[in-house]
Amino acid sequence: MRQKYIQVRKKSFLAVLFIMLFMGALTIPKASANFQEPQEQDITYIQYKGEVMDSKTKKPMVFATLSIDETNISTISNTEGVFALKVPKSIAQGNVLVSFLGYKSKLIPLSQFKDGNNKIYMDISVVQLSEVSLSIPKNAESLVRETLRKRGQNYFKDPTLMTAFYRESIKKRKRNVSLSEAVVNIYKTPYTSTRPDGVQLYKARKSTDYSRLDTIALKLQGGPFNALFVDIMKYPEYIFEEESLSKYDFTFDHSTRINDRHIFVVQFTQKPGIGEQLYHGKLYIDAENKILTSAIYSLNITNKKEASKLFVRRKPRNVKVWPNEVAYRVDYREKNGRWYYGYSNVLMEFKINWDKKLFNSVYSMTSEMAVTDWERNLTNEMPKARERIKTSIILGDEAIGFADPDFWGEYNIIEPDKSIESAIKKIRRQLKKAKSKDTSAP
Repeated sequence: MRQKYIQVRKKSFLAVLFIMLFMGALTIPKASANFQEPQEQDITYIQYKGEVMDSKTKKPMVFATLSIDETNISTISNTEGVFALKVPKSIAQGNVLVSFLGYKSKLIPLSQFKDGNNKIYMDISVVQLSEVSLSIPKNAESLVRETLRKRGQNYFKDPTLMTAFYRESIKKRKRNVSLSEAVVNIYKTPYTSTRPDGVQLYKARKSTDYSRLDTIALKLQGGPFNALFVDIMKYPEYIFEEESLSKYDFTFDHSTRINDRHIFVVQFTQKPGIGEQLYHGKLYIDAENKILTSAIYSLNITNKKEASKLFVRRKPRNVKVWPNEVAYRVDYREKNGRWYYGYSNVLMEFKINWDKKLFNSVYSMTSEMAVTDWERNLTNEMPKARERIKTSIILGDEAIGFADPDFWGEYNIIEPDKSIESAIKKIRRQLKKAKSKDTSAP
């Protein structure tokens, strides 16, 4: 079953799942939630823009986190290290916490930010690992192979039922066009199992401003699966299957410490001369137990035309669509000595060129999901097929019928500038209420 499942999507990692649909006929469904986005004339906030870069190499840092200290306001840098942070004037005297895996965090007063391009340089946090207490692998590739082999030993071995919060957005340049959010149940199979995970939609909602979409409807196919399949340890075939490992060069970047753990940082790049659309990035591996704790990487777009085929399902004849950047992040969490998928983020940027038009349009699409709770699936059963969502789901379409004002309660506004963590805090409260109602119902 798994082999057939893989073959359908074998072109490239998530090749079939990250898809844009372009349709000439534009329909405007009624939005099921509003999203708050300050307008240019709104004087109640200040927007700071800038770049986050490595202090030595000056390379952009993808998925760097910037948050206002002691608030739930945050943002992340894009594939070019660029960020836009909107701050209410009421807290304009606060501090911005800038963090990135394996780097020293920075706390910068807002008073030091200027209206123009703010450049933030991050320093690597280097740790000298003791060769006495730790077994240093002979080379980086052997460490990656060992980490993949030990997934059954280090990751969840039992079927697990997870609750997760999922968010996806579409932006035209820097302005929100569409936002969808969902609470999903993930029927996670053991990490050694060839059986794919199942996903059930619990609650979902959306808000779309089609007036910003030119003359096309832009949709993201795959929904929560976009984020779920970034779980490298569950789905290594999308990036590090046995035959593709030899197509990468693996090198040790540096060693660091994250959450009191010694971490090897392994950099991987596509070998020269290989024309496939493969990946480059960094793996953060626990030095003692050989566990992948996080990964941040991007697609190598070696051929824009071929890369476009991986993502675009349908489009008008008179338009060309090119992916500019595609980046991924996955983080794992630990419980009682076992690790599991906890968070992932996917960021894609596309350029759309219309024939006989002077200017092009740039769209970015983001998928983000975080596990809020989990428990053992003692029955090892999944919902029936008709109750599970398909990998071809378009969440924005499905969300119309799943909006539930009673569930979302006071949280009836989608807040694109607030962190997913702040949304989860509110969702947890709503989930507890909903579950208590379900258990008390006759």
